[in-house]
Amino acid sequence: MGMQVAFYKVDGGRLCAWRAHLPKRRPFEGTTMASGRDLPHDLAQFVAESTLRLPHGFWGLLAAGATFESVRRRRTRPGRQVIRMHHATLIATEHLVNGHVAAWRVQSPTPAGPALDAMLARWQALPVGAELRVEWPAVRFHRLRQSWSRSRSAARAPA
Repeated sequence: MGMQVAFYKVDGGRLCAWRAHLPKRRPFEGTTMASGRDLPHDLAQFVAESTLRLPHGFWGLLAAGATFESVRRRRTRPGRQVIRMHHATLIATEHLVNGHVAAWRVQSPTPAGPALDAMLARWQALPVGAELRVEWPAVRFHRLRQSWSRSRSAARAPA
């Protein structure tokens, strides 16, 4: 089971918020954003990243344990390390996804277009107070956990 994310409308539908839950962890929330008549930024990002199978974007790293400042979740050393290790790919993914979403918004062809169209229909049909649930697949970064464990052990070892 992967990370479950629930997007929901706030303030009569003018705003969007989301809450995520990783297995065996406490749920956490992201920032609230404008919703308007379009897909909210984080939902469009989720759809594009998952459709294009981009594991090192915001949502993929979040599912892998990253602790971003914009997320209401305790920042941890391993969570910051996930971001540092994948920073260049994260930035590249953000640019790529933003390009696909921008193309979709002006009705230019993009491989993410059909999925964004479908999600927009779901979002527009979502009543205030209901949740739109999506799932990010489970991802494991074994090397990160191993290197983190070794660095912690080395830090504790007597000099």
